[in-house]
This record gives sequence, C-alpha cells and structure tokens, in this order.
Amino acid sequence: MDTPNQHSPYTDHLGFVLLEWQENLARIALDLQPFHLNRNGIAHGGVILSLIDDTAGAAGNWCSVPGNVRLSVTVDLTVSFVARAAAGRLVATGRVIGGGRSMFFVRTEVHDEAGTLVGFGQSTHRRRRGSETTEGVPAPKT
Repeated sequence: MDTPNQHSPYTDHLGFVLLEWQENLARIALDLQPFHLNRNGIAHGGVILSLIDDTAGAAGNWCSVPGNVRLSVTVDLTVSFVARAAAGRLVATGRVIGGGRSMFFVRTEVHDEAGTLVGFGQSTHRRRRGSETTEGVPAPKT
C-alpha cells in the first residue's frame, strides 16, 4: 500500500492501493487477481478480511506530520460477508465511529465496482505509545 506513513510487505503483496486518507477516514482499493480467489473462483474471505483490517487501521492512524507515523494493533475484528466478488476492483471505506486517545472503533464497508456491498466489518484498535495524537512519532529506521 502506498501510504505516506505506513509500509507493509503483506499489503504490498496483496496489491492494496490507497485512494483517500484523511483524519478518521481511509479508502483502499484492491484489483482482484487470480491469486486472490478461492477454489470457487471468488475472492477469498481472508483477502476481504485483510482489506477491511488494513483500511480500518489506516482510518484511525492518519498522521498530520509528513515522515512521522502512527501505529496501532487490532484488538477485535468482526467481519460479515454479504455478496460474492470474482473480478474487478473492490473498494473498502473505513470510518472511525468513536474512541479516545488510545482506543478507536471503526466501521468498514467493501463494495465492488457496481456498488454492491461485498462485506463489512467492525473493529477495535489500540494505538501504540506515541501514536495518541495526529502528529505521531518519527518513523523507525529500517
């Protein structure tokens, strides 16, 4: 995923693309490829779950200082699968719906290109120390 303050080899491998990122909101797209599909020829539930989880985390970790980061861990994630997706682009939209300095709650929806709701999730995230404010902390050296 190409975000200003996050990098994950896992989401890069899956092909996540950041479309929109602002305080309390993230939109991430995934163009389905054959390796995203299960043996029934539809998007694997784990791929959709990963898209929901990553989008939710990004929604709560927007950072106002270029070069700094905000980090969190997912504490709880509930996902419901509503419709099949076998091809095309999926777009997840995550919105922070509550929380405080160290915990935040997000509702995330995934739609296909036709606008059909494919799945949705609700999640709880805990910010890591230093990530409580939008300024974040300097990115770790790799």
